Amino acid sequence: MASSSFSIVVVALGVLAVFAGSSSAQLSTNFYSKTCPKVFDTVKSGVQSAVSKERRMGASLLRLFFHDCFVNGCDASLLLDDTSSFTGEQNAVPNKNSIRGLNVIDNIKSQVESVCPGVVSCADILAIVARDSVVILGGPDWDVKLGRRDSKTASLSGANNNIPPPTSSLSNLISKFQAQGLSTGDMVALAGAHTIGQARCTSFRARIYNDTNIDSSFAKTRQASCPKASGSGDNNLAPLDLQTPTTFDNYYYKNLIVQKGLLHSDQALYNGGSTDSTVKTYVNNPKTFYSDFVAAMIKMGDITPLTGSQGEIRKSCGKVN
Repeated sequence: MASSSFSIVVVALGVLAVFAGSSSAQLSTNFYSKTCPKVFDTVKSGVQSAVSKERRMGASLLRLFFHDCFVNGCDASLLLDDTSSFTGEQNAVPNKNSIRGLNVIDNIKSQVESVCPGVVSCADILAIVARDSVVILGGPDWDVKLGRRDSKTASLSGANNNIPPPTSSLSNLISKFQAQGLSTGDMVALAGAHTIGQARCTSFRARIYNDTNIDSSFAKTRQASCPKASGSGDNNLAPLDLQTPTTFDNYYYKNLIVQKGLLHSDQALYNGGSTDSTVKTYVNNPKTFYSDFVAAMIKMGDITPLTGSQGEIRKSCGKVN
């Protein structure tokens, strides 16, 4: 009897060690099946409503998840508003005058709170919203792993340093993603999120006036609404995918083949380097792109989540309880 109880303890400790080694092991697709079974329907109706008002919003919501996960993991730190005594991430260079959809997340959170108060984290809402946005705009579907908790802190320096800028070279992109445990393949697949959404003139001005690996008529078209002088037309928008800017498909990669990537960092993926072959694969086989994108999204969602008793479940996404 003693030996069998000892072996049970050893097994239990072994299980604990596995969980301690990888907090993402605690995430599961059925995390809220008993505590908040309506969470998926509630979130999806909020995303559907926002995207039907403005199709671009789907891209903006997907981007929030990326910008959150790249700073201390997927913990909703991005959503914390600045106060007189707290500096969050929203005014970091990659986010200032650029992140959108915080109000949509707030609305969805309040809907979820009305269905099951104090149960679902803002971090998990971001993960579900990202998936729903992709699906609503015609992209692939997947089961979202859940169980993340919300941070009580944020990192302005992390946001400034970890999120790759639109001027990134291929080697810079690879190293920024590697720092988050994401492979070069993951990076190329996740870049396909630029099949939807818009960018501001400040993000692509240097590319359309200085880069040589750009289709000349495409550059001229973009120059018409993005003047060369800094401070002039900075917030003018252009679609990241000029073919189907509000449909999630593989046209992003098709644009790269003909040197019509909007951002310098986009075209870097197809510029005679190690990722050219992957871009070609995605052009010829959208199903491969979809399956790789899904795998990479799940992997990104696993970046150092707070689980168990870490962090908290915020009542309102913009501030700690």
